[in-house]
Amino acid sequence: MMDRVRIPEEEYFGRIKKASKLMEEAGLDVLVTHCNEADYSFVRYFTNYWPLFETAGVAIGRDGKAALMVGPESSKYAADRSVLKDIFTLLEYRESADPAYPEAKVSTYKDVFEFLGVKGSNLRIGIAGYLVTNPIQLEGLKRCFPNAEIIRNEEIVRSLRMIKSVNELACMQRGFDIVKKATEAVMAEIRPGVTELQMVGIAQKCIYEHGAEYEGLPMYVFSEKSTSHAISRSTYRTIEKGDLVQLNLSAKIEGYSPSIGMPISMGPLVGEKRDLVEFCLSMHNWTLEQVKVGAEASKIAKDFYAKAVEARMQDYFVYGPCHGTGMIEVEAPWMETSSNYKLQENMTFQVDTYFSAEKFGCRWETGICVKPGKSLLLSEPLGKIYEIPC
Repeated sequence: MMDRVRIPEEEYFGRIKKASKLMEEAGLDVLVTHCNEADYSFVRYFTNYWPLFETAGVAIGRDGKAALMVGPESSKYAADRSVLKDIFTLLEYRESADPAYPEAKVSTYKDVFEFLGVKGSNLRIGIAGYLVTNPIQLEGLKRCFPNAEIIRNEEIVRSLRMIKSVNELACMQRGFDIVKKATEAVMAEIRPGVTELQMVGIAQKCIYEHGAEYEGLPMYVFSEKSTSHAISRSTYRTIEKGDLVQLNLSAKIEGYSPSIGMPISMGPLVGEKRDLVEFCLSMHNWTLEQVKVGAEASKIAKDFYAKAVEARMQDYFVYGPCHGTGMIEVEAPWMETSSNYKLQENMTFQVDTYFSAEKFGCRWETGICVKPGKSLLLSEPLGKIYEIPC
């Protein structure tokens, strides 16, 4: 196995200090970030802690002091894994089975804020990771601070995560290198008669052998009608001759979760399937050429959709053309017709080109790092249509 690539501890603490400065500029007394097992990014970004079963939170004060908040079963696990060692146990972060833990000795948000030096009752509390913040956590904050103003504020954390550091890019590149090996492993084994899940197993074996900590997303190998699903899961379906098969494989390194996606055909690719796959590939390659420093995100998205309309393929359009990637495979910012930002150096995106017909769909997907002029592809170009001899 290759040497591990990691985020240094000091980088996590640097992120906390930057967040505290931004929250002070935003007029917040404290910033509380939340996560769950599926989207751990708003907590792992500051701590390297990834919860299991339970949820987690980080509270950051204006002076750069921070604390990790976990559920009753996670305190030892968090102490072993988190770079942030000031850890509080709160019932608000217990698992969804909702145990009462009547014997547990737990803290409250008041205890956490007091530790941070946050005083007063008329506080302005920012919440990041609002969509994964649960009602129990909000109720706990309101119960402890009934006069507080609770403000949704993902922007502080997102603004830090948008531009990747050298270490982050190294983690992502290692992930893409592993995904390439997994894709090659699946391509060597796929044939009529195997199931979708068997091919996922091949990919899983490969990524762990080469140093991944986990899948970067629930890896999928879809065939035929399932390829029309924008989001789905692999099944026990047997892959057959003539099938269109979609691969999207991924590998997680220090939380960073790149993926590579491509269609393959079991035998010759013909008719409407070839038309859709070739069109989708042409749109993918067009997008790669647009991603560069200073480009308007909304213009790329508008031009992308206009090209689909011009080709009379707009009915097959689902989304596009890019979404941010990094700590999780899909993160802000998306590149949409309503996006009002310019691309900056070392922003990272998945160029995710997906079109779906009624009975089949196609996705070409890989990662790109924004650079002046020609941006940096994080995997090899995906320009080949694969037709597996059957």
